[in-house]
Amino acid sequence: MKSSLRTPLAVLLLAGLNSAGADSNPQTFDIPAQPLHSALQKLADQAGVAVSFTEQQVAGKSAPALKGSFSPREALQRLLVGSGLHYTFNGEGSVSIKNADAGSDAATAMPAVTVVGKAAYDANDPYNPDYRLRNSSTATKTDTPVMETPFSIQVVPKQVLEDRQSVRLDKALENVSGVIPAGGVGAAYGQQNGWVIRGFVTQDYYRDGMRVPSIRIADGFRELANIQKVEVLKGPASILYGRMEPGGIVNLVTKKPLDEAYTAVAQQFGSYDFYRTTVDSTGPITDDKSLLYRVNLAYENSGSFRDFVEHERVFLAPNLRWNISDRTTLDLHLEYQRSNNATDYGFLAPNNRNRPFALANSLSLSGPNSKLDSERISFGFDWSHAFNDRWKINHRFDISYLPLSDLNPQFVPIGSRQFWEGGPACTSLSCEYYLIRYRQQQTAENYYSTVNLSGKFDTWGIKHNLLIGGDYTRINMRNTYAYSSDTPIMDVFNLDYSALVADMSNPNRISRNGQDEGWGGFYFQDQLELPYKVHILAGFRYDDATNTTWTEDLHFANPNRPLQPYTPVSNAETAVKPRFGIVWQPIKEVSVYGNYVENFGLSQGHNSNQQPLPALTAQQYEAGIKTEWFGGKLTGSLAWFEITKQNLPIPDTSPLGLLNGAMVAIGEVRSRGVELDLAGEILPGWRVIGNYAYVDARVINDSDNSGGTGNVGHRLPNVPRNAASLWNTYELQDTALRGLKFGAGVVMRDQREGDLNNGIQLPGYATVDLMASYGFKVGKTKLTTQINAYNILDKGYYESTNGALSLVPIGYGIMPGAPTTVMGMVKVEF
Repeated sequence: MKSSLRTPLAVLLLAGLNSAGADSNPQTFDIPAQPLHSALQKLADQAGVAVSFTEQQVAGKSAPALKGSFSPREALQRLLVGSGLHYTFNGEGSVSIKNADAGSDAATAMPAVTVVGKAAYDANDPYNPDYRLRNSSTATKTDTPVMETPFSIQVVPKQVLEDRQSVRLDKALENVSGVIPAGGVGAAYGQQNGWVIRGFVTQDYYRDGMRVPSIRIADGFRELANIQKVEVLKGPASILYGRMEPGGIVNLVTKKPLDEAYTAVAQQFGSYDFYRTTVDSTGPITDDKSLLYRVNLAYENSGSFRDFVEHERVFLAPNLRWNISDRTTLDLHLEYQRSNNATDYGFLAPNNRNRPFALANSLSLSGPNSKLDSERISFGFDWSHAFNDRWKINHRFDISYLPLSDLNPQFVPIGSRQFWEGGPACTSLSCEYYLIRYRQQQTAENYYSTVNLSGKFDTWGIKHNLLIGGDYTRINMRNTYAYSSDTPIMDVFNLDYSALVADMSNPNRISRNGQDEGWGGFYFQDQLELPYKVHILAGFRYDDATNTTWTEDLHFANPNRPLQPYTPVSNAETAVKPRFGIVWQPIKEVSVYGNYVENFGLSQGHNSNQQPLPALTAQQYEAGIKTEWFGGKLTGSLAWFEITKQNLPIPDTSPLGLLNGAMVAIGEVRSRGVELDLAGEILPGWRVIGNYAYVDARVINDSDNSGGTGNVGHRLPNVPRNAASLWNTYELQDTALRGLKFGAGVVMRDQREGDLNNGIQLPGYATVDLMASYGFKVGKTKLTTQINAYNILDKGYYESTNGALSLVPIGYGIMPGAPTTVMGMVKVEF
């Protein structure tokens, strides 16, 4: 007697089996050699097709091992080799196994089975349409399901980046709760990303887990052409990554080589003469697919709504993967970026007003002749070896080199000529701006290496996922500055750009400085899976950090300001910091978690006496809940957190402090709040990603180290109490209109403080974005056209400040938001 086994597989094909070619999209499989019956069941757990067969058909038959990236069609072909069985993908979204024994042309078709479930694509699949990803490695350095991770980790997948045409990282991070654009070096130049995460500013980001430090350099916005996804780990993660701010890290996961050929060419064009061309090509080099490549290219030439601000950038990122064996791989990677930019210092804001000046948002303070030329060259290797199915080692080594040249004649809102030249103080509006010429030559080198050993084992019924590792970072930076300020103070409402000339033959001041940082660490982490769906993570890190900074004046024309001699400031600290988290899954769709983490950061600042500031420390308490709906199609998380940080450095506003770049340490600041994130698919074709954050970040202890500046109770700059965003798209499901997609979203920010004195506020705002796209196939080629419109209501707003407006009587670095802009795209994939 025949019995029918109907085995629904857990994942669906790219756009449903009734879409042409969907059963040919590659996915990752790892199925050991075993009986055919159980092999097909394994396929059901890893792939995306519904299949039916009888026990008699598979009885006594075996399947070979299947490991690698294959389409569902290829996977079935390989499993059925030598079995005398064939299969059929039919038009109703089902698969039938057929008998085709030797000598017989007859085939017995089984009844069709309707496909059920939702696609869980490989994260590297270029056709992956998901708005949510199940796994992340940023929080643990192991590939752990987000539902089993006791930390807040948010992922912005490739599809979100594409739907929003996120050519800047700030646009991508709008989709993550508690992350706000920030000023500082980046905003002052208008050329470098910076963010506030849970109330704390950072300008460093991570690429595949490697820290890319700002090193006081504005070398251009991070290019996203080779970025597969953006992961944001909230809270201190210094146990795994060393030096970082306690708010969290932004980790950019790059595109990896694939063993199936794929090429995409895209042309973008938009408002203010924006043009950007990208190429993404990958595939095997050898027939056995042991050698793979991926190359990403990008060229951008664009203007801006800001006067005289233009950008030109060339980006190249080749990646070569050698699959030495089934257990050993080696990746060689390189990134080259050359940028020619105009600097942008943002708006002017006096500290005796609670709002920025009412100036046109196109007004540039840098003038027509400023430019910033830079290169960034990064290369390295990453190899891994699996000793067996449980133990694995990997090693990564990277070097980056950045030469920079900055010729920057500009109007600088110093506000007090007396500080620079001993002249009269500037108090009225008509003399709150004056001319300074500025030239910089800078080089920076960054070396990074990390080794990690991970293994899985059981003890007395408890499953362990162990990680033992270490890392070392070395940073060397050298700067030479020249300043010239021989032009009278100017009227901010009547700037004379003709005075901006690039003559630096007789500078008023020439100085140079440098920084040498070495940071090594060792860490231990164990993830335990206990009965009753309890997961525990525990670990610690030992840090050994050194840092030396120095400054020196070579020339100073002001006789009232003597030359500053070579003044090195060295600092060295060691620390051991713990990390603990727990997750309980009462049901598969719900995870309740909590964590406690400590953070350590070696201060790079010094006081006016050239003594190093005390080390930065921080502690976080966090609790939350993570959920899945609709069979995992939609995920959500709700988190409460409290972070306390000690010894936050702020500028020393005394004349001597400003002259020497000195800092003072605030005693203690605290950030606490609630975050809500949602991502996934609500209905077929309707995808959404949204977030809300309430953050209260303020000074709670103004110690003697801060010089009694009276900041207790003041809110931290650039941190809105309430911030939210929502983005969603809908792709029509009707067969005739499939590929037509519409999207809309809104970004909202509450009022923010402009400086630590809370003397300037940036008003709240809301902007609305729209998009439409249409993708269709011409043979094996997919063509997509898309248009995005940003800030369609033409809302005037301020995006961020540099957060240090109390540096001088007149603050600067208030960055205005862009008016209505439009971006189009045509992309060809094959």
